Amino acid sequence: MDMPDDAAIERIALGVIDHTLPKREWTHAGHFAAALWLCRHRPDLTEADAIRTLISRYNDATGTANTDTGGYHHTITLASMRGAADHLAGYSRDAPLHVVHSALMASRYGDPGWLLSHWSRDLLFGVPARRNWVEPDIAPLLF
Repeated sequence: MDMPDDAAIERIALGVIDHTLPKREWTHAGHFAAALWLCRHRPDLTEADAIRTLISRYNDATGTANTDTGGYHHTITLASMRGAADHLAGYSRDAPLHVVHSALMASRYGDPGWLLSHWSRDLLFGVPARRNWVEPDIAPLLF
């Protein structure tokens, strides 16, 4: 998903917040667009409990059940939020978010499988990791 300007990123983030983002736009790139915007503009929503509530409510509003096999995934969310925050920290406060997003998507985070270099598939997609933070079993997350 191309983010041509900061308005596109803001639209995604606000759409998650107010539950109006079309589900088809809640992609890997869309997740990171929202993460970057939240880190910069609404850090209060990036805390573990707040982001869980935000995404779970968005999922509910778009007909995605939050279960042991689908919907909100706590470990993936927190790892991705940490990656987005770390990436954003490498830029000036006034750097355009669409530029930051483009670089982030060209980095290792742009590969939807990036987490599998840190977690085994069974651990990452198990119920405990979906419900709560689970430490990596392959390689630590170093930002």
